[in-house]
Amino acid sequence: MYAMQYAIGLPADYDMGIIRARVAAKGSLFDRFPGLGLKAFLVRERGVRGSAINEYAPFYLWRSIAGMNRFLWGGGGFGGIVTSFGRPRVRHWTGVCFAGGPARAEAARFARLERERRCSTSTRSRRSERKRSELQDRAGVAGVHSAVLAVDPWCWELIRFTLSLEEAGQGTGYEVLHLCTPELERIAAKAL
Repeated sequence: MYAMQYAIGLPADYDMGIIRARVAAKGSLFDRFPGLGLKAFLVRERGVRGSAINEYAPFYLWRSIAGMNRFLWGGGGFGGIVTSFGRPRVRHWTGVCFAGGPARAEAARFARLERERRCSTSTRSRRSERKRSELQDRAGVAGVHSAVLAVDPWCWELIRFTLSLEEAGQGTGYEVLHLCTPELERIAAKAL
């Protein structure tokens, strides 16, 4: 399992209706994308819910590296982003844990991304188990669609990504415009 996100900063006066229309027109193209666990089409809009910026920042959870590679390099869709917005830097993390929540059958409306920078290298296995347990607890809260814990082993940054029906939690908040989950059940089955 691999998590991935790129963020496209947009001008303060950018018409976010353009992004909404783009997602409405193209979002369903990912509903059957091989190797993709989920894609959350995310935005932050200046002046809405405390955001100071306009941003389009989709988040992906890949079941297979082959699917991620096909998307980025094999003509699987990233070329459209590059053509429209230039080539953004793509962050990626190794998946540690996935947990489905009680609202997984419903359409998530919000997302939160929390970063824990430079997590300690001491007692990593105990810390990992604690973080997994915390993620399971988080996913069990009413209104939570799902939650992901992942790590960037280059700088030992942990991320927690939570999809939910209501706005809640700390970290960077996003509105979910569309959610595709073509192979999420295969990730969830492995996570049990």
